[in-house]
Amino acid sequence: MPVVRGKQIEVLYSASAIAQRNLELAKEIAARDYHDLLVISVLKGSFIFAADLIRAMHDAGISPEVEFIMISSYGAGQTSGEIRVLRDIDNAVAGRDLILIDDILESGKTLKYTRDLMLSRGARSVSVVVLLDKHSRRQAAVEADFVGFECPDHFVVGYGMDVAHAFRELPFVGIVTGDA
Repeated sequence: MPVVRGKQIEVLYSASAIAQRNLELAKEIAARDYHDLLVISVLKGSFIFAADLIRAMHDAGISPEVEFIMISSYGAGQTSGEIRVLRDIDNAVAGRDLILIDDILESGKTLKYTRDLMLSRGARSVSVVVLLDKHSRRQAAVEADFVGFECPDHFVVGYGMDVAHAFRELPFVGIVTGDA
């Protein structure tokens, strides 16, 4: 079990398993009939997954434009339910097919908000791709169109996901199990 920053981390999905799944997801996406495709990475947690998936999409013959959006709930440790855009995309979406890339689908509130926002701006379609899907935490009516892995009901880190801004750099997804 790896030890990082004095914490034991149980590997849930290895770097090689993630890389293989990214190739499979890219092929699944390529099989769809998307037109004028815009891929939007939901920051911050999805940045590593989005980069790897977009490169895999290129290898699968897809050449989308890429954008970034930062959405926030009210604040760390607070649960007001207010969702707001901290950094918006620059491109117009009207008439375009969009793919939202996020790290994990838990409550679904942020992804539902973002999907609905893009549809209200006139997107032709909005698909959702997530690395992890944690069904046990769902509160909003949203499902991913493409899922890397099902996620058990544990707090996960690595591959862009953090706890208090730590562990994003890990090449795998893991569960912090305790002190080393």
